[in-house]
Amino acid sequence: MVTSSGLKEKRLPIPPNFNAAEQLVDVSGDHAFVPPGPTDQRGPCPGLNALANHNYLPHNGVATIDQYISATNQVFGMGLDLGLVLAVYGAVMDGDGLSWSMGGPPPPGASNLLDLLTQPQGISNSHNKYECDVSPTRGDLYEYGNDYQVQDSQFKALYAKQAGVSDEDSNYSLDLLTDFRAERFQQSIENNPYFFNAPVSGVIVQPAAYTFIYRFMANKTAESPEGILTKNVLKSFFAYTGDDDNLTYTPGNERIPENWYKRPLNDPYDLQSLNQDTLAAALQYPQFLSIGGNTGKTNTFTGVDLANLTGGIYNIPTLLQGNNIVCFGFQAAIQFLPDLLQGIVKDITAPLQQLTSAVANGMSGLGCPKLTGVEGGMFQQFPGFTNLGIDGRY
Repeated sequence: MVTSSGLKEKRLPIPPNFNAAEQLVDVSGDHAFVPPGPTDQRGPCPGLNALANHNYLPHNGVATIDQYISATNQVFGMGLDLGLVLAVYGAVMDGDGLSWSMGGPPPPGASNLLDLLTQPQGISNSHNKYECDVSPTRGDLYEYGNDYQVQDSQFKALYAKQAGVSDEDSNYSLDLLTDFRAERFQQSIENNPYFFNAPVSGVIVQPAAYTFIYRFMANKTAESPEGILTKNVLKSFFAYTGDDDNLTYTPGNERIPENWYKRPLNDPYDLQSLNQDTLAAALQYPQFLSIGGNTGKTNTFTGVDLANLTGGIYNIPTLLQGNNIVCFGFQAAIQFLPDLLQGIVKDITAPLQQLTSAVANGMSGLGCPKLTGVEGGMFQQFPGFTNLGIDGRY
């Protein structure tokens, strides 16, 4: 495990303004809530599910790279650089190079830009590629048999963090969510013999799954420009209804609340923002940056040496500098792509070029140390890595 002695926590500055007219998100007319039909795809990301349910993304749950970038920017205030690398990664890893499903396999007839050997699987079947262990509300794949359905016990554990607090006084803050992530991390060590904290899904996607809840779902106001995430808003975005003692989950029915105000577009949550939040969490809980996993039994978490993994380009002290967490995570995605797409594409050249270009464009101003290779053989001791099939299943 890494340590954080002598390091000080950093936080993002408060957004500079609030403009009600510009930040109010329309949930009427063409963007009124419509639940998914039996063939519509919904998956592990509540935000994407909500965008599809309000027709900011195609209602069938399959969207193009540009559609994902535009919708996440316009509705949630995600930075275009962050949206670019996430959308392209999804298209390359879980789609056809042009589009991808926010749930399971898309209907037949998609393009085959990547010369695929199998049908695209969507992010519901992207375990340790895109989707990760230690999700706030979705279960670990090996432990539960699926990684996209809400585990009622996990949501209720999160919801209970504001037990006894009225809705108007409640707030699921970033600090609260970070503490909850530490609890979930330990639960995976104790309960999932296949727990694997991967370089991409563990270092980038896992923290995003928590920070996005507050940064994108909190309702912004003039008094609280960073936002307040109340019980009712949390329930709405996670498809729950009912009182505290009678919560009911309706799969796929994530919805944007009425009178909900997004992050201002002149203060987007970009790659640097994600790096700062991820760094702050890691300084509080150093285990978050420990790449490795359980070795086939519970409570056997073993970390790998980051310097050995990256050929000396990164180590824990350098990972905590600048924007190096996101630099490492997304560059590692490029390096591991040939292994992760083995048996899925005929030729790795096109997807590798596509992802490399997107990462280079998205991170052009971050000053990243260049990662030119990884020692992937270090992961052979982890069944959560070695036993995963090309269909995203064990």
